[in-house]
Amino acid sequence: MVKLTMIARVTDGLPLAEGLDDGHDSNDAEFYKQQVKALFKNLSRGENEASRMSIEIGPYIFYYIIEGRVCYLTMCDRAYPKKLAFQYLEDLKNEFQRVNGSQIETAARPYAFIKFDTFIQKTKKLYQDTRTQRNISKLNNELYEVHQIMTRNVQEVLGVGEKLDQVSEMSSRLTSESRIYADKARDLNRQALIRKWAPVAIVLGVVFLFFWVKTKIW
Repeated sequence: MVKLTMIARVTDGLPLAEGLDDGHDSNDAEFYKQQVKALFKNLSRGENEASRMSIEIGPYIFYYIIEGRVCYLTMCDRAYPKKLAFQYLEDLKNEFQRVNGSQIETAARPYAFIKFDTFIQKTKKLYQDTRTQRNISKLNNELYEVHQIMTRNVQEVLGVGEKLDQVSEMSSRLTSESRIYADKARDLNRQALIRKWAPVAIVLGVVFLFFWVKTKIW
């Protein structure tokens, strides 16, 4: 069964459209959406550049295709036929390019084509039941083979991006800590100077006070 569908621009990972929840999706839908967005982020960095891929994630599989700088992704149960998943994405791709192709590069806000959900939901219903004559015919169609499409694990795919994020986070933390240490070093230097010259200042102050009092009395 098709669970989740998202479309994004590959150049910057901007989400363009999404199949809205219909109330029957996984209770962990938000978690999987975050995983999809992490994948889009990786793709915008030029990682995982295969134009067709299957990615295993828990009890589900992400399937995606990239064409025209757009990534079309769906999440399905593991038992759902791979060929139907990619046929479903092909149908979305063809319609999305036909309707919105000229506006993809100029889209400036997330989900600029949210109205495309209407087509996603309609197409999703056609692909939900794998036993319909329509879908059985598609499974038997030899014109679209998917045997050579690579299958990877989500930890393997997102691992590179996570490491980059960790390096960036570590760099920011080190910069922040170095500033703290620099401030502490300045404070310590200031305290050392005070301890060094405070006795001298006190003695000079006492001497000055003594002469001042002496001049006032005499």
